[in-house]
Amino acid sequence: MQITKTQQGGTLTIALDGRLDSLTSPQLESEIQGKLDGVAHLVMDLEKLAYISSAGLRVMLVAQKIMSKQGDLVLKKVGQEVREIFDVTGFSDILTIE
Repeated sequence: MQITKTQQGGTLTIALDGRLDSLTSPQLESEIQGKLDGVAHLVMDLEKLAYISSAGLRVMLVAQKIMSKQGDLVLKKVGQEVREIFDVTGFSDILTIE
């Protein structure tokens, strides 16, 4: 999985390309744990995310928990397959998806 981070002021955009599963989720978690100080808006660009597993969903919950204390988290450009996983697991009700 490839992770691209772009910061503009208090907005951090993280674009994911590939699969977010048990092998790659630690990589994303290390990119957000302790590295979101000063970030008011976290945007996850999921346009190129092909798949998300339960391990990836856990990382999304970690990000949501962190951002609920200091700003907001928005998931953008969520593809059909990933959106279905969010819907089936109930994560669509927990996360902000645009």
